[in-house]
Amino acid sequence: MSERDDFLAWVESDLYAAELAIHNGDADLRRALWSREEPVSVLGAWRNAFGLREVDELFTHLAESFSACTSYSFDLRACDVVGDLAWTAGFERTAVSVHGEPTSYTLRVTQVYRREEGWWRVAHRHGDKGP
Repeated sequence: MSERDDFLAWVESDLYAAELAIHNGDADLRRALWSREEPVSVLGAWRNAFGLREVDELFTHLAESFSACTSYSFDLRACDVVGDLAWTAGFERTAVSVHGEPTSYTLRVTQVYRREEGWWRVAHRHGDKGP
């Protein structure tokens, strides 16, 4: 397998599982896949976060807000791996309850990753509903 293929396998397995878990109210898997080294950031559909403390608080808030995810998919449209950095861009399609109210939405999502001690970690996420 190429380095890109290995990265995509991780995106489709571990990262997918973490995103599904947070949409079911569990932030632990997402936290485990995010970098614990500065800088980290989120430009989010709900709110922004800069630095480890704010990002961690955001994940807690999201997990408390989400439940009963009935569908989550990531439509990857582009990605690249260059040494110890990688990025993805695509569309997340989610059907979930937010504060107990069922809803569905699509986000445009770009993420940046760093390889740290041999493992891929998310360092930045930008997600929005778009125009």
